[in-house]
Amino acid sequence: MNNKKIKLNILGLSYSQTQSGAYALVLAEEEGERRIPIIIGGVEAQSIAIKLEGLEPPRPLTHDLFLNFSKAFKVEITEVIIYKLEEGIFYSELVCIKDGEEIRIDSRTSDAVALSLRFNCPIYTFDSIIETAGIVLEESKESGTKVDVSESASSTSNDKYGNQSVDELKKSLQEAIAKEDYEKASEISAEIKKREE
Repeated sequence: MNNKKIKLNILGLSYSQTQSGAYALVLAEEEGERRIPIIIGGVEAQSIAIKLEGLEPPRPLTHDLFLNFSKAFKVEITEVIIYKLEEGIFYSELVCIKDGEEIRIDSRTSDAVALSLRFNCPIYTFDSIIETAGIVLEESKESGTKVDVSESASSTSNDKYGNQSVDELKKSLQEAIAKEDYEKASEISAEIKKREE
């Protein structure tokens, strides 16, 4: 079995069509057409979406706290590896460096991806896992490879925010962040991006 290491990029998030309250995280191989959809919880999806959209929460979320804690004790995450797929569950580990020594820590894939964004480190898997779980998405040339982080939210956002100007939306976005309503912030951010394109 081919066990070549393959670099993955985060393609985007969307509401899960199969599980209520869950999200589909889509990872894409950097040099190829295959995608890995992973069902994750709402809290982890929110943490990933906040970083993807460049939102700054007023207080650190759990993954931000982990980053601050790690930096304080001089532990660096150098890469994330999705190393196993068993009964539909992806298993990941964080590859960490502390005082020149490599340490591997078991992690849920959703947490590992949220941390990879904060540590700005790559995500890898093995060819055998992509062979098993990978799919090739039909994509139009116009849409490129980016999946809107708030795909489902943006379809209804026109009704909610249609009467607001971009400046009003930006003010609402800051208010939503201050109130830690990140779902609303994500919707507003998607609406602003749509209008600015």
